[in-house]
Amino acid sequence: MGVAYSIGEVDHLNTFFVQWSPGMYNKDNNSRHHKKIRYLVGKKDKLAVIDELFHNPSSLIAKNWEIITVKDAVTRRQSVCSSEEGNHSDDEEPEDLCPVLRDHSQLLSDHHIQSLANHMPARTQGYPWNLVYSTAIHGTSLKTLYRQMAHIDCPVLLVIKDMDNKVFGAFCSHPFRVSNYCYGTGETFLYSFNPEYKAYRWSGENSYIVRGHLDSLQIGGGGGHFGLWLDSDLYHGASYACHTFNNQPLSTQQDFKVQDLEVWTVQ
Repeated sequence: MGVAYSIGEVDHLNTFFVQWSPGMYNKDNNSRHHKKIRYLVGKKDKLAVIDELFHNPSSLIAKNWEIITVKDAVTRRQSVCSSEEGNHSDDEEPEDLCPVLRDHSQLLSDHHIQSLANHMPARTQGYPWNLVYSTAIHGTSLKTLYRQMAHIDCPVLLVIKDMDNKVFGAFCSHPFRVSNYCYGTGETFLYSFNPEYKAYRWSGENSYIVRGHLDSLQIGGGGGHFGLWLDSDLYHGASYACHTFNNQPLSTQQDFKVQDLEVWTVQ
């Protein structure tokens, strides 16, 4: 059986953990942390596969990495965070765990970002967010939105601000595309800030998660209504209660007009 992770992939994991908890893993903090032990998180049934790489006594990697499970990682991170919160002085700011946005958002505040990041799947945590589509930059066209995502294969976050300045949207497990059938997984959810954050997760009642047409984008369905619907100009939209997410309408008006719209990749 071959090694599951190459050295390059190990470096990539290290980058992930630097973003996840820079106080522990950032090389610039060596003066505060004399010994760095890096953790590779994985499922129990897969840890044996990478055992060969990390238990070679002559390997520098073996000296700096320890293999642990996801459950152990959560426990250790909570312990470290509690310790750091208790040790920082009054002059020090608590560590900011908000994801990094590589582009400026005209719609998302820090409050929006933190609330959304805390409810996204674990596989998206620690990665920077990249703006892939914006009506302010790319214009108002669903076809352009599809075109911007043609080469993307990762989850996306749809953010809408309507004419009443309400912010809402959807996290989707797959990028938006034209399809003859519904796609997406149960990771997909609808959300709104009205003004407090509210998420509507997949109910399991049907599989009408996402479907893209040339003239419309549909998210959620059942009961004769869509959870979120946008037209080809990304100007007119609708949000009704639907069986897929058992949601309430996301906007103040069930039929709304879009002020601005953004789509972000989150991995």
